[in-house]
Amino acid sequence: MVESRATGETGYRALVPVRLFTFVQMELPWELGPADGRYLLRKAAGPDGNEPEHVVVLSTIGAERRGMLGRRSRTRRAVPEPAAVPVARATIVDPVPLSLQSQASTWLKQLDPEREANAAVGVLNRMLFAHRIAGAAPHIHEVSPAQALVVRAGFGEGEQVADGLWTDARELLLSRRRAGKRASVLRPQERLALLLSGRGNVLLCEELTLRARLDLDQGRLALAAIELDRAYVVALRELPQERRLDLQARIDELRELGAGVAASAHADSPQEKIVRHALERLEAALRARTATGFASS
Repeated sequence: MVESRATGETGYRALVPVRLFTFVQMELPWELGPADGRYLLRKAAGPDGNEPEHVVVLSTIGAERRGMLGRRSRTRRAVPEPAAVPVARATIVDPVPLSLQSQASTWLKQLDPEREANAAVGVLNRMLFAHRIAGAAPHIHEVSPAQALVVRAGFGEGEQVADGLWTDARELLLSRRRAGKRASVLRPQERLALLLSGRGNVLLCEELTLRARLDLDQGRLALAAIELDRAYVVALRELPQERRLDLQARIDELRELGAGVAASAHADSPQEKIVRHALERLEAALRARTATGFASS
């Protein structure tokens, strides 16, 4: 049975199938860069043409600015009203409609929060990357679901969803277990304090490794391969200078992988398996560098 709604002019009444669209929506506490509006993303041209893949709807809403320290002063004083700060709302819509509300409700009930959130942010990041290139705007950056104030999924009719509204929706609660485990190994707060105090140093290969990881995760394999090659060249110069015996085996492993990394950087079509494995081993070496302390970092 097809769900429908009544419409028509005076003296005429027809049943039109309801077209429902599913979406994932996130709100981030800064302006993303592109102007508010609706953006159609298409698949790369192929045998089946240039089919629509997603619609991204951007809008800016207001929010109250929170105090930096989150504490109240003991002294009574006149406090000005908090200024409104921009909050970007990004709605990533699947352009393939559903005709049954029961189908949409089942999707909403059974979806995997992590998978849907990561898929949606991948689409948004594709758009932000294109905006950065098109506008030569180096400070536009990609985002992660963990940075969002809220992530929700839902469904609604076309114009409703295009306005950031919905028929039904639910907030997606994302797991922090993986991020927590990674943070416990890297102890970022301890190292941050060390770096800000001027008693620690940042390796050049660390930033290059982060860039390679971002581009690999976003599907930009060729760019990731080039950045990883530069990261390896610099890492094999920087890490031996630390003169730590516990790193020697890892440095030797990186030297063995270096030839494959260089070949991938110059290949027209790099092999993802090689790039991913080499990046993971470099990340492991950098984690090992700080896992036991920061005296030599």
